[in-house]
Parts: sequence; structure tokens; C-alpha cells
Amino acid sequence: MLNDFYQYQAQTSPHPLGMEVSHAEGSYIYATNGKKYLDFVAGVSACTLGHQHPRVKKAIVDQLDKYAHVMVYGEYAQDPAVALCKLLAEHMPLYLNKTYLVNSGTEATEGALKLARRVTGRSQLISCFNAYHGNTMGSMSVMGFEERKQIFRPLIPDVDFITFNNEEDLQKITTKTAGIILETIQGGAGFIQPQNEFLKKVRQRCDEVGAMMILDEIQPGFGRTGKLFGFQNYDVVPDVVVMGKGMGGGMPVGAFTANEKHMDLLSHDPKLGHITTFGGHPVIAAACLATLQELVETDIMAQCLEKEQLFRKLLVHPLIKEVRGEGLMLAAMTESPEITNKVIFKCQDKGLILFWLLFEGCAIRITPPLTLSNEEIEEGCGIIIEAMNEVMNEMTLENE
Repeated sequence: MLNDFYQYQAQTSPHPLGMEVSHAEGSYIYATNGKKYLDFVAGVSACTLGHQHPRVKKAIVDQLDKYAHVMVYGEYAQDPAVALCKLLAEHMPLYLNKTYLVNSGTEATEGALKLARRVTGRSQLISCFNAYHGNTMGSMSVMGFEERKQIFRPLIPDVDFITFNNEEDLQKITTKTAGIILETIQGGAGFIQPQNEFLKKVRQRCDEVGAMMILDEIQPGFGRTGKLFGFQNYDVVPDVVVMGKGMGGGMPVGAFTANEKHMDLLSHDPKLGHITTFGGHPVIAAACLATLQELVETDIMAQCLEKEQLFRKLLVHPLIKEVRGEGLMLAAMTESPEITNKVIFKCQDKGLILFWLLFEGCAIRITPPLTLSNEEIEEGCGIIIEAMNEVMNEMTLENE
């Protein structure tokens, strides 16, 4: 299978990890050779409730027994999608009451950017340096990392950038600005949290000039920071919320939510202002609904903060400079990409899955299923410390 993987499936990097997957369950992934791996990545923050969660699996099977795709988005009323959007509205600030379902986080970003231009009649978009909002052309245009997008230029025009947490840069938001898009917590940049009420100050500046505030919740959303959405930790309400990843419990999905008055503008002048064939797919929506129900009906989200403290207690080592993030969106920072790479590869050899962040080479990504147990946290952290001890011993020998 691995040979066919390299020959027939397009690759995203020169050296994929190349694990041949047999099956997955709970917090574990099993390879075809029988080896068991504890998953501290959750499909890059996507498998919110772990693998093969009974409630999500049942929702998928039950919906498949009824119908799958029947019509393009927005024409027929389909129970899973309607129930999902209604439940989302019940757990968001009152202003955020209408949701557009799409197929991925980057599509949700595209829709949000279009909505900002449609609502304001302006063209300028503002993002942050080292931001990541997806990889389609519009999303790439607001990516704040030139090295990854230079080869694909020209991108969409009239995009400017500010530095996350830099209050002076907020003056770049003017009456020419349609919207500013921010990750609530910067993901690819190293799980950087807003400081000194930065998000509130962005909100205030947007109100002053009539610009729309878009918050990208694709990674922190759906319970990972202890709240349903990360922005709920910072006492701020954006104009648009972009979501994806953990929303689907492992299924491909995205969405953007805004006020009804604004969202309805996409239906006219022109008609079909934003369209998708498979957005709101009933099987996917059923998985999303089951995931959301499980989150809001249990204490899983509150447990994230307790589990964070256990991670912080256990991840103490001379090679760990700090642990960034909140809840179960964590990054253990080392002093060099070389150390990070060695630790990640050693941990995989020992049966623990870790991963990287896009732009911050020193970060070890720790974004496990929210359902992992304390015993699994202890098991995984023990493997990390063991791997770091080996790396430190190797460094000592190299320096002798």
C-alpha cells in the first residue's frame, strides 16, 4: 500500500510519515503491522471526540439509512443541517444566529471574506503576519507567510497585514477596510494567545470605522479551549465566526456564522452570491450535530482545562522552554527545530503520534481528542519525557 501511496496519491511534502493505517478507535490508531499508536494530534485538531465515537458513528449510519445527497445547498430543508444550525445559534451570542455550511475550513474563510465585502461595499482585507486561514486562493491571500504563497501569485488584491497583539497596527483598520480576519489563537505561528485585551481593541476599532471582525475558530473551536469557541474566553463577539476541523468529529466540514441580516445578503444582488453543491451534506451534518450535542450535553469541554493542567504538570523537562496554548490546544516549545524533529520521530517510534506547526519549527503540537483519559495523558507524556531524555543524552555525547 505504501508504494501505491507514493505512486498514485499526490503528496504534500517530500517526506510523509507514511504510516499504513489499519483502523482507529478512541485515542489510538493502529497500523497494518499491528502496532498501536496513542494519538496526541487527533487528525490535526479534527477528531474532537476521538476515533469511532459511538454517538457520531451511529448518527452517520442512521442518516445513511435515510438519504445522502439530494440537492445543492440551500434548496431543500434537511433535518440534520437545520438542527445543527439551530443548535449552533442556541450556543452562540444572540447576534450570531445564522450559519452557512460548507465542506472545509478554507471554504468557510472564502465565504467570510466575501461576506465582509458584500456587507460593507469595501474591498480592503486585513490579516496578520504568520496567520493561516486555509490554502485556497482567497484564504492564501490572507495567509501571513510569504514563503508559502509567493510562487502562486498574483493572489487577490487589496490585502494588508498587521502583527498579532500589536495595538499600534490597529490604525491600519480604516473606513476603507471591509474586514479584518484573525485567528482567535494563532495556530501555525505557535499557538499564540491574544494579550492585553487585543481582541477587544480590534472589536472597538472595527466599530469605529464600520469594518467587520472575522474570527477564525477552525482550530480552537468546538471545545478545545474549554469553551465551545475560543472567543468566548475573551469577552468579545465578532461579526463572523469561521469554523471547521473539530466541528465534524472527523468528517470534512466547514461553516461560517454571522447575523441573519448580513447572511441574507448572499441570497440576492446577485442571487446565489455564495453556492456549494455538497455543503450541508446530510451525513456530514448528522456527524456534526452528534459532535455538538455530545459537547454541550456533557462536561467534556470543562475537562479540557483540567487535562491541560495535567499536561503542564507532566511536561517539565530541560528541553521544554514553555508550553503554550489553552485547554487541549497546546504546543511544547523546544529551543530548535532540530530538537523538535528528533522528539517527534522518536515518539512515533515509541508509539505516540505528535506533529508540527506550520510556521513555528520549535513547536511540538499536542492537540489530542478531547475524550482522552488522564491515564492516556500520563502514558503519552511519559513517552515524550523518555524521548527528550534520549535526545539530551545524544546532545551531550555530541558535545564531548
